[in-house]
Amino acid sequence: MFDKLSTKLLNITIASLCRTKQLEKAEAAIIDGIRLGILPDVVTYNTLITGYCRFVGFDAGYSILHRMKQAGVNPDVVTYNSLMAGANRESSLFQCFDLLEEMLNMEIVPDLWSYNTLMHCFFRSGKPDEAYRVFHKIILQSISPCQTTYNTLINGLCRNGYISNALSLFRNLQSYGYNPEIVTYNILINRLFKSGEFRSAMKLFDELRDSSFVPNAITYTTVMKYCFRRKYFNKGLEFFFEMKSRGYTYDAFAYCTVVGALLKSGRIQDANKCMSDMIKNGYELDVVSYNTFINLYCKEGRLEDAYQLLDTVEKEGLEFDKYTHTILIDGLCKAGNIDGAKRHLNYMKMMGFDCLVALNCFINGLCEVGQIDYALKIFQSMDVKDSFTYSSLIQNLCRARRFHEASKLLLSCIRAGMRILRSDQRAIVNGLNLSGFRNDAAKLAMEIQTANKTYLFGLFDISKEDVSFCELWSARVGSRSYVESIGEELTNGCP
Repeated sequence: MFDKLSTKLLNITIASLCRTKQLEKAEAAIIDGIRLGILPDVVTYNTLITGYCRFVGFDAGYSILHRMKQAGVNPDVVTYNSLMAGANRESSLFQCFDLLEEMLNMEIVPDLWSYNTLMHCFFRSGKPDEAYRVFHKIILQSISPCQTTYNTLINGLCRNGYISNALSLFRNLQSYGYNPEIVTYNILINRLFKSGEFRSAMKLFDELRDSSFVPNAITYTTVMKYCFRRKYFNKGLEFFFEMKSRGYTYDAFAYCTVVGALLKSGRIQDANKCMSDMIKNGYELDVVSYNTFINLYCKEGRLEDAYQLLDTVEKEGLEFDKYTHTILIDGLCKAGNIDGAKRHLNYMKMMGFDCLVALNCFINGLCEVGQIDYALKIFQSMDVKDSFTYSSLIQNLCRARRFHEASKLLLSCIRAGMRILRSDQRAIVNGLNLSGFRNDAAKLAMEIQTANKTYLFGLFDISKEDVSFCELWSARVGSRSYVESIGEELTNGCP
């Protein structure tokens, strides 16, 4: 009895140390326990494996398995589930398969969590059909799916573009008496917003509010974020104040979301007040919070205060990210301090940060002060570009009435497979028309259409001789995959 109790206390100690990332102390505790005659059991090693997989990596976690066997402790299904979870975090589908095979060779029967992890790994690897086959295997083996199984399935379908199938699954499960969790609603609401289905997302959010569930910080923050992105600032603020007045839980991230929206709408005083409330309510500030403060200072033109805050927080040991430095570069550009922005950009490069967004801000800043040729020179020197890089230059070239240069840039962007806003295309075509270059405008419109088609044919690896563009698109959209049979199978009684 004493030995069992002592081992249980050892396991509690190990779990506490692993949870706080003190893995070396956890190892030392095991050694001390062995010296005192308290032998670790399978739970001890499973806890250690979970800690190493989560905070160090899969290989470190897997190395514990060898030590475990040497100590005469046989691994169980929880051991391999922990290792599979570690492999899944690294998106290593092959390692998940190897672990599953190793389990079967040791005659350890996989349980629901083994299949849940494998299904999640398939979805993360972009293989939704295979993931659904795992779900099918769960049903065929008469294993009862849990809430996590359905949430994994719904999230994976959404993540791989099958949002309508995820919604059908959600509705079919409800008809079978399945009670969704707040997590399930959050997954669907977030994915509907991301796919541009704003009304459907808001309808589901209203359904959630009318149900017995209480929207949490994630729900409200998601809704507010997408309201602000659509520039429905008043609607987003309305949800924030509703969250506060009804006593819903909200966090520092929700505050930062609201402050960011207020800054975009030019309501700097309200943003200041919101940040003051955040500090007054005692929220712990993280990098995102400090970035919001720095952004606020930059918007107010208080660059010295922004740099002072940066120095103070760095002395306290907090490391800022690329967004912090990008905010400062953008602030310097807006203040007309191009030299200062250039120096800070060089500092970012020296520190090894990803500078793409910062370079986009710098290019836009150069254009705003009339240095478009210098901006083009920076653009040509960039190894990596995104659609924002092109869009910023196109807009500024149009403002400078350099429409022919903008048209060449636009075509190179489309041919590189990047998305360009229709407003940018219209700006160039309309600019050429209004400048008297009507033939050039018509030619550009045709070239844009041809470039788009050429890119799509290359993307699908089908030649023009095989199928017309319209037929190709219809075939692509109309293709039916294994995943799309989910609704039918569930209706026929799979659950």
